[in-house]
This record gives sequence, structure tokens and C-alpha cells, in this order.
Amino acid sequence: MGSLDFRKKARIKRKKRIRKNLFGTDQRPRLSVFRSSKHIYAQIIDDICGYTLVAASSVEKDVKENSEINKDNKIAVANFVGKILADRAIEKGVKKVVFDRNGFLYHGRIKAVSDGARKAGLEF
Repeated sequence: MGSLDFRKKARIKRKKRIRKNLFGTDQRPRLSVFRSSKHIYAQIIDDICGYTLVAASSVEKDVKENSEINKDNKIAVANFVGKILADRAIEKGVKKVVFDRNGFLYHGRIKAVSDGARKAGLEF
């Protein structure tokens, strides 16, 4: 149990260090990604006003009911979540964002979300 606490504390320290230099503005809001062992969550946050503009996750009905993605492939699901998020953001008028990997390494599902959002039209 001790090693889990160490990893959690290290991730929290990384998040604080990253957040000092990375923040969204009204022209370029922050795209924040969180991954758990089963699901992926992404949201676009306006840090000036302090509220979420758009959000998408793998637990939504749109993702679960989509027949063209393999639900067992987490990277494909993450890519689809990125596409959904970008479509919703462009609908709201957001085209440029700052990518916040939230302390996670930039590979796997985190990279898949950003690739899906880029392909759908968001600029990083």
C-alpha cells in the first residue's frame, strides 16, 4: 500500500508543478485529460472564469452506443472521445486550446485523445 501512496503523491506534485506554468485564457482554454484504469475523461476549461465549457468521457451514452469502435480497445475509445470533445468545442466556438495532460505521460490513451481532437479540427 505504501508504493501506491508514493505514486499518488508524486502525481499530485507533478500536477501542481505543471499548473504553475500551464493555464487557459479566454482565447485558448485548457483541454484537461484524466484517465482511470477503465475510462477516460476530457474537458475544456476556461481558467479565467473557472468553469467547464465542454466535456466528454467514455462513460457517456454516445460512446457506449457507438458501434463503429471496439469497446475493448481503450485507445480507440480515447480517440473517439477526443473527436466528440472537438466537435462539441467547435460547436461552442472554441478552436484553439492548450493541452493539459494532467501529470500523465504523453502516450497511449492521453495521446489518443489529443490525436482525435486534432483530427476533428482543434488546434493545440
